[in-house]
Amino acid sequence: MNDIVRDSARSDKLTGGTIEKTSLADGENDLRITINVPAFQMTLWQNGKEVKSYPIGVGLLDYPIIIGRREASSIEWNPVWIPPSSDWIEKSSTVKPGEIILPTDPRNPLGKVKIPLGYGYLIHQAKGPGDMGNLVSHGCVRVMQSDLYDLAEKIVAARSLDVMPEQISAAKRSKKTLIAPLDPIISVEITYDTMVVEAGRLHIYPDVYGYKKNTVTNLKRELKTSGIDYSEISDSALAKMIAAATAKKQFVVDIASLDSDNALKSGKVIPVLSTTVQPKPGPIKRKKLRR
Repeated sequence: MNDIVRDSARSDKLTGGTIEKTSLADGENDLRITINVPAFQMTLWQNGKEVKSYPIGVGLLDYPIIIGRREASSIEWNPVWIPPSSDWIEKSSTVKPGEIILPTDPRNPLGKVKIPLGYGYLIHQAKGPGDMGNLVSHGCVRVMQSDLYDLAEKIVAARSLDVMPEQISAAKRSKKTLIAPLDPIISVEITYDTMVVEAGRLHIYPDVYGYKKNTVTNLKRELKTSGIDYSEISDSALAKMIAAATAKKQFVVDIASLDSDNALKSGKVIPVLSTTVQPKPGPIKRKKLRR
């Protein structure tokens, strides 16, 4: 199962312009996880509403994360690691492909929790804060330990899994493996959306894998399919907006400002992973496009 998902789950095209948030409801098993790679953001949804979002690290340039739909099949505390057959293993590790690396083995890089996504791809613990917002793994999703614990325990509660809090606490304190199967599986949607209109703002993220997504043509298409009039903005201004999204910086601008070349001046360049409080967005303009 690897069909491509084109738009970030947070796009106004999918949310209608408002992302509804909710506290986790125990016993409500309608869950899904979404990841937008250029935004380095993973979100847990319940009944179509956002429960919580987490910063992540993703695959290295030479070992990119696979874009498409995956399936989370279990949660495993103190997981075993089976190294994949890859030159990455041969070049950078003392283990052998197919070898069973126990959680007690210091060569095991998975940390305290893994969530298998199929075909050797995993959500697992990061090495530290430096992994967040960076290309760091062999195609896997890395999450800080506290966030991974939070995600795992939210899934346990929502799905009413047969895992007691005492068992989870014991797993945190020990190296003993604890496995909670997910039946039914949880859908994991991984997108590569570098240009997202979300909550009335345009976000342009760096094209971290160099897939040549950040072009003026693609930006016009994103604005058009979002019902936004960009006719007063020159191609030069659009290109400069795109060029502002480099390294670990994103370009953000209110849709209400996209009525002239002043959009470039109205926008801000901020970190991709940012806790900066942004101003309340203005109303979305949905004009008939000039042809």
